[in-house]
Amino acid sequence: MSNTWLPTLITDTPEEGYQLAIKMSRMGVKYTQPSDEVRDKLRPQYAESADSLIAVSQVVATNFQTVAAANNYWKA
Repeated sequence: MSNTWLPTLITDTPEEGYQLAIKMSRMGVKYTQPSDEVRDKLRPQYAESADSLIAVSQVVATNFQTVAAANNYWKA
């Protein structure tokens, strides 16, 4: 895997920042479990688990906090 997928945390808008936070979260899973086959096998188990979905939301929120701070909370 290339390390160039994240050249910056700077985004133009909070919405772009949130999308980046989601990508960061997904890439964290991909780096942790590099096997597409294993991720595909596990997906149905967590896709219907409220606890797993809440945990994912927490990870995205943490990543969004990081992106927002890097963007000075999009203050003009």
